[in-house]
Amino acid sequence: MKVVNAVNGFSQGLVVGKFCPLHRGHMHLIDSAIAACDQVLVISYTRPGFDRCGRTARQRWFDELYPGVRSLVLDDEELARLCRQRGVPLRVLPHDDDDAAVHRAFCAWIAHVLCGLTVDAVFTSEDYGDGFAAALSAYYSQRLGRAHAVRHVCVDRLRLAVPVSGTRVRADPELERAYLHPAVRADFIDRVCLLGGESSGKTTLAAALAQRLETEWAPEVGRERWEEKGGTLDYADMLAIGRDQVAREDALVRTARRWLVCDGSALTSLFYSLDGFGRAEPELQALARRPYAAILVCAPDFPFVQDGTRRDAAFRARQHRWYLDRLAGMEMPYTLVTGPLERRIDAALAALAALSVKCRF
Repeated sequence: MKVVNAVNGFSQGLVVGKFCPLHRGHMHLIDSAIAACDQVLVISYTRPGFDRCGRTARQRWFDELYPGVRSLVLDDEELARLCRQRGVPLRVLPHDDDDAAVHRAFCAWIAHVLCGLTVDAVFTSEDYGDGFAAALSAYYSQRLGRAHAVRHVCVDRLRLAVPVSGTRVRADPELERAYLHPAVRADFIDRVCLLGGESSGKTTLAAALAQRLETEWAPEVGRERWEEKGGTLDYADMLAIGRDQVAREDALVRTARRWLVCDGSALTSLFYSLDGFGRAEPELQALARRPYAAILVCAPDFPFVQDGTRRDAAFRARQHRWYLDRLAGMEMPYTLVTGPLERRIDAALAALAALSVKCRF
């Protein structure tokens, strides 16, 4: 076993793991491999897997955080695609509980056959690393017809540099948020969307709820754009507003805590597009179907307040009915919040607590 230091000397390094989720301990391991190797291959697979850590999410994390590293994030579908591409017999992922020898042989096959790489170092933070390196050495020596040694480089075995584990993070991602890069942490934030007609208390509730939850909230882009353009919006603005609303959420979710409160959504833009222009772009219609962990609809149950920018009470009622009909048509459950602000906050908090989504891992 070699303890990693500042001396380079490896051509092809290998890092293997579930990365469910990718945390800063994993990043320390990968960074160490990058520092010691000309090239690094990261293989990520798990069976049966973990919630919020699917192949698409993991590949997105690696693509953003390690664009210069070759990362292979696998599920059975992706593995089958690569096998067909390479013209080799189809295989399936080993189960997490399969014997270590099964996983070692599978990883060697992936690196050699699917990736065409001859690995000369494997980086781990585990005791099994020596056995893994020995298995890789035997595999390559047999396939190459000559002796080929694969070294094990052990990185932070005692977790002194980065004291964290995937099990701890999955148990409470918010508690361990310091060990998650914002790009990863974003996938563990649930979004709550507030909908409601004009003068239904939606923005007031969004700000108050975010304050109670000690988190971020995403103000309504459409309102800001309307003010910027002097109260005149055209058809092209509808899709632009929908896109910008989604982009604002995606930016704020990286700094939110547990929840991101969203003042409206692309569904709001869809309403104004259909109501004002009688049509909507397909992309906007698709954005309007984006799911949220919770949807709160503010009831129009108090006198309409005209601030000089709103239509009237009849329009508010029509908009409210449209939201209810649309949500029902898309089979999106929602909670209707009524009464004064404090009652609405209490109802919102109760709805979020009832979801019990904190530990779905």
